[in-house]
Amino acid sequence: MRPLLAQAAIWTLVYLAAPLLALLVAVLGDPPAPRGFWVEFGVALGFIALAMLVMQFALTARFRRLAPPVGLDAMMQFHRQAGLVAVTYALAHPVVLILAEPSFLAFYNPFDQFARAAALLFVTFALLALLVSTYWRGALGISYEWWRRAHAFLATMIVFVGLVHVQRVGHYVDSIGQRAFWVVFVGFALCLMLYTRVVKPWLMAKRPYRVSAVRRERGRSWTIALEPEGHEGMRFEAGQFVWATLGGSPYAMREHPFTIASSAERAGAFELTIKELGDATNRIGETPVGARFCIDGPHGRFTLDPRAEGFVFIAGGIGITPMMSMLRTLRDRGDTRPCTLVYGVASLDNAIFLDELRALSESMPLRLEFVPDEPPDGWAGASGMMSAETLDRLVGAEDVRRRVWYICGPEPMMDLTERWLRKRGAPLANVRAERFKIV
Repeated sequence: MRPLLAQAAIWTLVYLAAPLLALLVAVLGDPPAPRGFWVEFGVALGFIALAMLVMQFALTARFRRLAPPVGLDAMMQFHRQAGLVAVTYALAHPVVLILAEPSFLAFYNPFDQFARAAALLFVTFALLALLVSTYWRGALGISYEWWRRAHAFLATMIVFVGLVHVQRVGHYVDSIGQRAFWVVFVGFALCLMLYTRVVKPWLMAKRPYRVSAVRRERGRSWTIALEPEGHEGMRFEAGQFVWATLGGSPYAMREHPFTIASSAERAGAFELTIKELGDATNRIGETPVGARFCIDGPHGRFTLDPRAEGFVFIAGGIGITPMMSMLRTLRDRGDTRPCTLVYGVASLDNAIFLDELRALSESMPLRLEFVPDEPPDGWAGASGMMSAETLDRLVGAEDVRRRVWYICGPEPMMDLTERWLRKRGAPLANVRAERFKIV
């Protein structure tokens, strides 16, 4: 696991090097006359913010060779948090400058230069829109599809206006080399956007998948079986996920991340088990057999560790899907390593894969523990919300150092389980978590 952490550290340093490089380029050559600490600090915030915003495009390009050190899900989480920092710096840039020197307010005066003022006001509102829509999308009732399109458009316009702003102001960017640096740097981001939104979907359309079956599952969930059409399909590892475009066109707005639930031992074809949670998934059960899907993937590092002596899976709700892929794969491989599954569900009647899980517990070394919020009459097992006491009771005897732990489900359950494992001294290398809220 150490090489994996080392690779993650290297990519983090690469990301942090971008704003430092922007500052270094700014001070190359003959520096202009100093204008006071707070003015220079405000200018530095602007350079750092623009550089970080450019790097955001690299984080969302879904390059599989870029993501493996931490997994695309973790990279998207980092994109979310780094984006908050970048937007904060970008908004603080004019505030600090105007507080330090009120004459900078003229940049927003439409009677001075209308085009400049309009562009900067647009960027200010665009930054606020990005922030609010990202963190309060659900509360505002914004669909994922429209948010995704608006997010891409606003981010592209922000970095483009940022490039023009840097070039027009010229302070710290007056030489040909400095101007060329920013053109190439921002051009890199725009090329990534073009690749992600135009080129990659076109390549996906050349390798479509066809729906071969639609099965109703428990808990308002559906399994969509997909087969490659005109190609050999893809190889994946148990626990990985794909981005699926619901419909024939890869340019459709209905693209969502879904975890593969089938065994990795099946060649080409695979299955997605999807819960009716909102947006396009509310009508997923109406998908007709024969419909086409465009698939981007596989992605993710939430996969089986070949060196593990055994596995402990802690799942909640639809978080069972990557673990179902792992269990099916272990069964198909004849793997005899011991497994324990603790599955938090609303009720046993709503437990996805209930019957198959019980069958698996009889055909492979799997200890199965259900934790229903609403237990049936006469239930003698654990019940209610997942708690430290529940984990003590069900998996307290497991060796945290000799087992690899997989956690997927609602965030409160995941946070609780991670804290419980830390208190018990579980090595970081033995704990894998997959959070579905990556967008």
